[in-house]
Amino acid sequence: MERRGFLAGLTAAGFEGVRGLAKPLQNSSSEGPNPERGSGDTRSLPRATSPGVLRGEMLYHQLGRTGVEVSAIGMGGFHLGKPNLQESEAVRLMHAGIDRGITFLDNAWDYHDGQSETRMGKALSQGGYRQKVFLMTKVDGRTREAAARQIDTSLERLKTDHIDLLQHHEVIRFEDPDRIFSEGGSMEAFLQAKKAGKIRFIGFTGHKDPHIHLYMLQVAARHGFHFDTAQMPLNLMDAHFRSFAHSVVPRLVEQNIGVLGMKPIAGSDGIILKSKTASGLDCLHYALNLPTSVVITGIDNQKALDQAFEAARTFRLLDAPQFAALVDKAQSVAISGQYELYKTSARFDSTAQHPDWLGGQSPAVEKLAPENT
Repeated sequence: MERRGFLAGLTAAGFEGVRGLAKPLQNSSSEGPNPERGSGDTRSLPRATSPGVLRGEMLYHQLGRTGVEVSAIGMGGFHLGKPNLQESEAVRLMHAGIDRGITFLDNAWDYHDGQSETRMGKALSQGGYRQKVFLMTKVDGRTREAAARQIDTSLERLKTDHIDLLQHHEVIRFEDPDRIFSEGGSMEAFLQAKKAGKIRFIGFTGHKDPHIHLYMLQVAARHGFHFDTAQMPLNLMDAHFRSFAHSVVPRLVEQNIGVLGMKPIAGSDGIILKSKTASGLDCLHYALNLPTSVVITGIDNQKALDQAFEAARTFRLLDAPQFAALVDKAQSVAISGQYELYKTSARFDSTAQHPDWLGGQSPAVEKLAPENT
């Protein structure tokens, strides 16, 4: 693809606009949000202004400016592919969750060597379940070729002719945005897939550092592109340490980009719960009190599934003192990042452990610095 054509495609795919989802930020400086802030300053945390619409057991929100309504709680795909979870039980949990009102399903090309997508595809191919959900998956490729291959593989595993939302996975290095938007980068594959009807919307994810999310938005703006969604950890610990909620969420709200919160409990087994500072319901209610479109949570057993619906059914917007009291529960153990291992360790950096998933260097890099010279 010619560079001029690529940039024209980005502009055509982008959008303009602002949405007023959150309450005004207080005490914000002219320098903008500070990702290092988070020592219990709840006044600067963005907060939802509407609980959403409750139908049955589930709340529903608008997904940014897409015009699509989705369940406020989404089912995480990683846990559904765990080896110690029987495939039949994973399928049952998906069907049960959808029957009770979950419409947003999360997945990724690399989860459990494709088992998560394969199981989800099996579940959705039965009984018309595909037509009942908004299906999201992610790919790791940073080159056009690698991303295109992964997109086609995901479509095959998921047994569908289109993916509702495709996201650039694990944007955890500062070079990732540059590689994605470079000539021959993965954004070209995304745009080609969208033109072909293989995907509807485009987003990105990352768990490492809010500065990298902000840089991704900056690079996208430079290319005239507007993301539909962005995904990041949003939990009680994050409010106090290298905080996505403090620094990234306000930017997303300003740009009307759908906010996808992940790791509200840091896994269905609850790494955050091991801090003994908050319950699972507290964690989910905190994330729902932010201006999130969807809070994605791991569900690999009936208890976790029931908890997701209890969180939606019992959710209420907290007033300022109640919200501050909830956030303050985690402050003493959160400020060092010890319970946010996805930020402070390499334990969750799958593309760092498997750099081949990203693909090779761009033609421009190879031209300037050939590998074998």
